Amino acid sequence: MPYVYAQAKESSAHGYPMLRTLFFEFPDDPTSWSIDDEYMFGSNLLVAPLMEEGNDRKVYLPPGDWIDYQTGKVYHGARWQQITAGQIPIILLVRDHSVIPHATVAQHTSDIDWKNIELRVFSTDKGPVSGIFATPDEAVQSLKLTSGPSGYAVQADPLQGKVKWQVTRRRCIKGQD
Repeated sequence: MPYVYAQAKESSAHGYPMLRTLFFEFPDDPTSWSIDDEYMFGSNLLVAPLMEEGNDRKVYLPPGDWIDYQTGKVYHGARWQQITAGQIPIILLVRDHSVIPHATVAQHTSDIDWKNIELRVFSTDKGPVSGIFATPDEAVQSLKLTSGPSGYAVQADPLQGKVKWQVTRRRCIKGQD
């Protein structure tokens, strides 16, 4: 929910749609202009619904590396890939070098613990990652994390003292092409 909330606030502030055609995020990629059965959910998640029976499909990935949210498999972009859905029957990919905020599951949105947030890092290397975060009472904040000897840490914490961050790194399985 924190990812959805932050992306909704950011989209509203700029007049952007939350569900975006690929060419909205990748206007210089000619193939992105012809894709009509995939979409970006905010700026960091690519969704490729299963449109036919089966648990896999051909997915066009815009330039860059993409990490399967469910399996951690890494796919190289600017090409078509045959991708199998994970346990949940949808293909959801995260843009490389992204951080996706998560909260503990709650019965409803008013029960979300906005003071304890997990930041899931999706990175194929130990390079810096970024994302956005917002609470119901705060504006959208940019988050930048860098990797050090003890793992990733939030740099110049914009909500210092208001939110306790737990940073986890998604294990990436390289070798996909």
